[in-house]
Amino acid sequence: MSDKRVSFDFEVDFSNGGGIQGQGFRLDIEGENISDEMLAAYIVKDMRLLMVGTVRILNKTIFEEQHKRAPLREAVEGSPTRLVDLSHIIEDGMITYKGLPAPLVCDHISFMQSRSSYDTGTEFQIGKVEMVANTGTYLDTPYHRYCDGVDLAGLPLDWTSDLPGVVVRVTGLSGRPIDWTHFAPIPVGDRAVLVQTGWDAHWRTDRYFEGHPFLTEAAAIYLRDNGARLVGIDSLNIDDTTGGSRPVHSVLLRANIPIVEHLTNLGALPLEGFRFNASPPKIARMGTFPVRAHACIRP
Repeated sequence: MSDKRVSFDFEVDFSNGGGIQGQGFRLDIEGENISDEMLAAYIVKDMRLLMVGTVRILNKTIFEEQHKRAPLREAVEGSPTRLVDLSHIIEDGMITYKGLPAPLVCDHISFMQSRSSYDTGTEFQIGKVEMVANTGTYLDTPYHRYCDGVDLAGLPLDWTSDLPGVVVRVTGLSGRPIDWTHFAPIPVGDRAVLVQTGWDAHWRTDRYFEGHPFLTEAAAIYLRDNGARLVGIDSLNIDDTTGGSRPVHSVLLRANIPIVEHLTNLGALPLEGFRFNASPPKIARMGTFPVRAHACIRP
């Protein structure tokens, strides 16, 4: 069964006077429908309202859309662990970021060339890749932004491996900036925070390079101050690239919070209850490198 959400307006009158209104409020629902009484209960509970007199639900519409909240799940004994790939494929000639060269992916020694060095029936291939480090799905270390920051070789494994993860879904965003308010309802402390914008749908098209969603500096400060351990996004850049400043990179990387850009397939993840991995190779004096980002979903 596909996910269902409800959109509605509401009016709340307080028993001690006054009231509040809301328009176009959206909520995840289980099943095909939800009563006005249950919606009213959600409003009162989620907004922690006291002294409520009357709640009126108006203009209710049920529609299909991926849930934004994590459902309660019971563990099923014996269920297999599931791995979800969150990385783009690196291919010869592809462009990750306009202005940076495309990778060259080719044979250093082909199967046919290797045959002269081995017995009949034995052959090998050795590949060759020439590329800039910001190619495909890649991780930024503090050294990417700061010359005194931790580089790939010094990156502790527990900064990028087996991290508890949470997905923040902002697909359908009406504007480009993603502010701190999108993260406030979600437990981000001690987690890899993965921002699903849906921008990866434009990968390998000209649209990918124009008008991408990005985090605000206030969002980066909120994530830093609330204990996020890693922040990832399925967009061209975690920062606004229309100017020369990069406040999100500056805030997060100065706080030793790695960044993963150009993620994909975040819609295949639950909102929480998974472990995230994105460890790069150990290379001295380099700040970024492609990773095979993936999630492990355990029952």
